[in-house]
Amino acid sequence: MTSPTTGRRATGFFLGFLVVALLIAGGLSYFASGDPDGLDSVTLSGCTLSEDGEPAGGTCIAQNADEHALGDSPLADYAIGGGEGTVGAAGIIGVLVTLVVAGGLFWVLRRRDPR
Repeated sequence: MTSPTTGRRATGFFLGFLVVALLIAGGLSYFASGDPDGLDSVTLSGCTLSEDGEPAGGTCIAQNADEHALGDSPLADYAIGGGEGTVGAAGIIGVLVTLVVAGGLFWVLRRRDPR
């Protein structure tokens, strides 16, 4: 059995964790680079690109890429509905959904007292 002090300490830790996670997702996400990452650069090597940045010719891995099945979902491209300036809100929603799913799994899979 845990003492009341231990329970309060754990609650304080989890609340602090939640606040920090929400601040990072909601605030720091605006500073993320919009430039292609290394994987995008490698898949585009060997291609000629059209004006919109899509592969138009040449030989590269990206020419075989299809649209993602969830590309039209509300949080696609790390924004709400594709809107500019909504990356912070999308990050907060992502953190909350992840914590709810993880918390639900921990609750379902927790050890139970056999009594």
